[in-house]
Amino acid sequence: SLEFHDLWTGVWSHNCAANILTSRHLVTAAHCMMASVTFRRIRAGSSYRNTGGIVILVEANFNHPSYGQNGYDGDIAVTRLAQPLVYSPVIQQGRIVAANTVLPDGLPVVHAGWGAIWQGGPLSSVLRDVTIFTINNALCTARYLTLPRPGVVTPNMICAGILDVGGKDACQGDSGGPLYYDKILVGVVSWGHGCANETFPGISASVSSYTDWIVSLAV
Repeated sequence: SLEFHDLWTGVWSHNCAANILTSRHLVTAAHCMMASVTFRRIRAGSSYRNTGGIVILVEANFNHPSYGQNGYDGDIAVTRLAQPLVYSPVIQQGRIVAANTVLPDGLPVVHAGWGAIWQGGPLSSVLRDVTIFTINNALCTARYLTLPRPGVVTPNMICAGILDVGGKDACQGDSGGPLYYDKILVGVVSWGHGCANETFPGISASVSSYTDWIVSLAV
């Protein structure tokens, strides 16, 4: 869990999610890290959103240089912790997909996070996961162009959901969290139109577009 410090209330609260890459480096969404790192910390090793595990402050953050130039394209960041995580049965290093890997359509993938249980609803107090399926990028692009304010879907994104059915998705508070295939990080939750919409799938940054950049920072 990636937590944000509210200066007015003095309270730390869940804001986004992140993925462990090394003992000092995490991968998350760039839009989660627009404020000063002074107001960011992580909680690791707990399936509960606000309790348990260990808490470590964020030392530095690197948003992808393309972020902000074309909608949510490049919505990925590498975050460095102030001190290293100690690996355990509940704190483990993740694996990321090889550079430029192209995922087939219809691939079963898994979201996990503490985000809203339904659109506009409360955050989940415990870690949840859901299995959905990758959706053709061109089809997803065409659908998002039909919105009154068209959403920009690029080849650096993964669309996933249950097309024309809906009901399963990431939601507010899940940003920065994982999209896994076979325990390999293939996507980072980025944006969408509402949550679990049957017409407009949820969208993640495609990690394989950024693997080389991520590895260059996380050494």
